[in-house]
Amino acid sequence: MKKFSSYMFLFVCVFLMSLASAGTAEAKVIKQNKASWVLEQQDLKAEAEAKEEEAASELALQAGMEGQAAAEAETAEEEQSTLRSSVVNYALSFLGNRYVYGGEDPHSGVDCSGFTRYILGNAAGVYVSRTSRDQSQEGRTISAEEMQPGDLLFYTHGRGGVDHVAMYIGNGQIVHASTEKTGIKISRWDYRTPVRIASFLG
Repeated sequence: MKKFSSYMFLFVCVFLMSLASAGTAEAKVIKQNKASWVLEQQDLKAEAEAKEEEAASELALQAGMEGQAAAEAETAEEEQSTLRSSVVNYALSFLGNRYVYGGEDPHSGVDCSGFTRYILGNAAGVYVSRTSRDQSQEGRTISAEEMQPGDLLFYTHGRGGVDHVAMYIGNGQIVHASTEKTGIKISRWDYRTPVRIASFLG
């Protein structure tokens, strides 16, 4: 009976020890699993933060490029506006000078196409043909609504070809070497109906 009790006591002890060992092992597994989960969550968080930083950097870069492009476009527009103003001011400096058929220098006398050729060449570095008919074949065609200072307008008396050219100066006006009687003067752009309007300054 004592042996049986001893065996029972020993069995209970072994059983309890095995339970304790199993519990410790299970707790260890749970602890390991929890640690792995925490590490996994930290990795996921770090990955998400890295993606957010990358996206933010790309947005900042894109915004910077767009801002630079806008600034460059604004600068180009300002430069063209300044150029057009310079061209017009130069043309107006010859107001009242003589009209001379075939003339090419507004200081001594010039005709309509000689005048526009001289102004564009000397004020803007843009070189066009000598006659109004040839100039009317050059440049970029634009509408009256698109006209800007420095653009050229071509006219005809209805005899089947361009016979006069003038430069738009803004506010519905042109400057041109008109006739021997009037010389270089300002007129309304629509004093005659232009058959073509062209831009030579961009």
